[in-house]
Amino acid sequence: MKRVVVVVVLAVLVGVGLAQGKTTVEFWHAMSGSRLKVLEKIVADFNAAHPDIEVRPVFTGTYEETLTKFIAAYRTGTAPHFVQVYEVGTQTMIDSNAIIPVYQIPGMLGETWDWAQYVRPILLYYSVGDNLWSFPFNSSTSILYYNKDHFRQAGLDPNKPPTTWDEVYEYGKRLIEAGVVTNVLSFGWPDWQFEQQLAIHNYLYADNGNGRAGLATKVTWPDPFSVKVFTTWTRLAREGIFLYGGPEYNANSAFTSGKISMLFQSTSSLDSIIKTANFEVGTSFLPRFSDEPRGNSVVGGGSLWVRKGQSTAELRAVWEFFKYLSQPDVDIYWHKGTGYFPATNAALKQLMDEGWFAQSPNHLTAFLQILSGRQDTAASIGVRLGPFVEIRDYIRSALEKALAGTLSPEAALAEAAAKANRALQEYRSLVK
Repeated sequence: MKRVVVVVVLAVLVGVGLAQGKTTVEFWHAMSGSRLKVLEKIVADFNAAHPDIEVRPVFTGTYEETLTKFIAAYRTGTAPHFVQVYEVGTQTMIDSNAIIPVYQIPGMLGETWDWAQYVRPILLYYSVGDNLWSFPFNSSTSILYYNKDHFRQAGLDPNKPPTTWDEVYEYGKRLIEAGVVTNVLSFGWPDWQFEQQLAIHNYLYADNGNGRAGLATKVTWPDPFSVKVFTTWTRLAREGIFLYGGPEYNANSAFTSGKISMLFQSTSSLDSIIKTANFEVGTSFLPRFSDEPRGNSVVGGGSLWVRKGQSTAELRAVWEFFKYLSQPDVDIYWHKGTGYFPATNAALKQLMDEGWFAQSPNHLTAFLQILSGRQDTAASIGVRLGPFVEIRDYIRSALEKALAGTLSPEAALAEAAAKANRALQEYRSLVK
């Protein structure tokens, strides 16, 4: 009897020791819907495999809300140990003085790490010089989704989506004249689609190399190319082909319900679109202007930023979770469940070896698009601006005014540029 008591007491003491030795870190994120379930499974599996660590994920609203909450919380000493921030907040985080650049973390913990294992366009976007500042997590890009059933009904080849803006117009007229739809095309994140058009044609969005060689002082638009983009979109709207769908993911339902036939949207919507649509979904590269130079589609989505001012034990806990995310099987699970890129080359190779892309070619579209473009110019790598969230709002408002006929495409862009340039100057004055 005494032996039983001793064993029980020892077990309790060991349990208490484990509880006292557990390191808990908080993780703020903006994942919702089906993405949230995938993320929660990854965190739960990590915690189960690491009894001395607990990662506590906290949903903090939209991307914009999460960024705003983190900055405010850091000032009051209540910020999480690490946070997911969308790519638009990259320069803000770099200048925040609130984070530890991730390239420094292995050395701080007495480790080395091979950063070349990550997909190169992701590395390029989140690096300052040759050093990575945030951890690759949920990267995406924009692609063209199209309804293959609608194409068949209009007599179009379902395996030949439009590749140019002229073909978008031609296909749009065919779909409308065949009575398949009243409107044909809409955009998710219309302000981001404007950035994508500049990037895939190798045009800068802002000076100082898109804000990568130094803080930007002004945007490059309106210029002939940006006016060409807005004018094309306005013409398509006037012809009934383009339907403005609002911000972010609002346009998805018009596509999945069959109201429209084509959609520009993030690859992160791929799995939810396929599951929701009751038709055959095709994907392809974003259409181009055939007479313009080539650049590359740029990454969207987000990355993970580590708050400075935490203990070595907490930092090690965060780093262990990051290493877990980089395991090929975990990376693949994230990709298959969300449509985001796998961040590592090893996961990409494993997916190819197991025939995943042959089984699900729509998941391959984004990789082919982003890996086949240029990676040697600032325009093709992506934009980094301090007040980027604000500037995107100005672009979206400008597009709305151009589509409504309130302002000409050039005047709408000029109005947005004046506001954007003021925001850039104000930002420079704050951080310099």
